Order: sequence, then C-alpha cells, then structure tokens
Amino acid sequence: MKAVWILVIAILVALSGPVFAADEPNSTQASPDVRTIVSKANVVAYYQGEDGKAKIKMTITSKQGKKQYREFIILRKDVKDGGDQKYFVYFHRPADVRKMTYMVHKRADLKKDDDRWLYLPALSLVKRIAAGDKRTSFVGSDFLYEDVSGRSLEEDTHELVETTDKLFIVKNVPKKPDTVEFNYFTVAIDRKTFVPMKMEFYDKKDKLYRTIESKKVEKIQGFPTVVKSVVSNLATGGKTEMEFSDIKYDIKLKDSIFTERYLHRPPREAIR
Repeated sequence: MKAVWILVIAILVALSGPVFAADEPNSTQASPDVRTIVSKANVVAYYQGEDGKAKIKMTITSKQGKKQYREFIILRKDVKDGGDQKYFVYFHRPADVRKMTYMVHKRADLKKDDDRWLYLPALSLVKRIAAGDKRTSFVGSDFLYEDVSGRSLEEDTHELVETTDKLFIVKNVPKKPDTVEFNYFTVAIDRKTFVPMKMEFYDKKDKLYRTIESKKVEKIQGFPTVVKSVVSNLATGGKTEMEFSDIKYDIKLKDSIFTERYLHRPPREAIR
C-alpha cells in the first residue's frame, strides 16, 4: 500500500490505470524536471487508486539475530490525489499488540500538523501522537511512523543529481533541518514506473545510517506495487522486512471508518 505501504514506506511500500507508466527509458531522452519526478514518485508510492487495502507481515531482526513478528491490515483513503489522506492500521498478531489500532489524518498543508492516534487495548487508552514523534519507531520496528504515510514533498528541497539508464537519483534536503535527525536523503526512482526503489538517509555528519529498499514489485490492478520492502538501520545493525499480500485498490472505503470511534471498534474491513 502506499508505501507501506510502506507502510509500508510504507510500508511502507507498503495504495486510475497505471497513471505514470512510461515508455521504456532511453538515456538519450531529456529527463523531466525534478519536481515532476518526485511528484510522480509520490503518487506511485502513496496515492494509487482512490483507496486501498493490504495485509502485512513484518519481521523485525536485531543485530544479534533475534526476530519479532507483526501482522496487521492497513486501509488507506485519499481525500485528494497528491494531497490529504487517511490511514487506518489494525494489528492481528502477536498477542501483545493484538487489537491495537493506529490512525492518521495526513495534511498536505504544512501549516497544519498531521493528526495521529494510537489505541492501546491493554490500557483502553487512545494516545495522540505528537507531530514531533512522527520520526520515532513504528511499533518497535525499524520503520518510522512517517514511513507509513509518507513525508510531504514540501518539507524538502529536491535536486536531480544523477540519471542512469534505469534510475533517477534525487537528493532531498530538509527545509527545517532542526526538526529531523538526518542531514539529507537520496531516492533512487525507477525511470519506467516511478517506483522509489531505494532511499538512503545520511546523518548530520553526512554518514549513511539508514536505508529503505523495495525488494519486490508487482503489477496489481494495473498499478506497479511494492510487495516486499526492507529497512536497515546501519547504526544499530537491525533491520525490518515487510511483505504485502491481498492488496486491493478502489474498494470504496467509507469516510466513517477513519474516525476516532473506530479505534475502539475496528471496522469489518480492517479485521478480515
């Protein structure tokens, strides 16, 4: 799903027709401008179809090789293509996160923060996730909350630094560097499908410390879709893999699903 789905990212890998399916790339052709490239990649990663659904299996592996598993369903609905969105995540496994839900109302307007909620069934508590927490770990994995629903294009400046036969390489620098832990990140974007294939994050000393890779891409309902993604934390030695299945687009999800009352009582679409 968009990203998600990635998440997923989201993910994150991890949701019309293939809007941006291009002809076979030719290295002699002029490249589109960088704004067009990142806009198309953003739509392919997060906005395909009017809505979407996917089942996700997440494997978290520590530096020592210890593994943890998560299974969840993610729903996504666009308010406006390339603009506001809504996400709903329901956890099935393991027992310690079962029935936990996570919801995002993503805002395209940078003057408004995204709204994010996390429902913890063990405490019967709905927790609001502050804007400053969106770059923290998503349920103990190496993915971040922001990876699930994506980062606004308006938060960074974009520069096309390299074009190969298969990829556009774009460098992205945050406009407000004090609000993030990275100095910049690069994205390798497939020239034919505009799927983001690899992201590399560099810390304040310009050292590579985190990567997100699209390991497997399939065409689903005409959309190029990431079905396996891996994030590696080079600083800790850990990594997290997400595999997506039962992906569906344009399923006509109701707006009412993405309301706070459903955090306690997940809709049928989220649990089946």
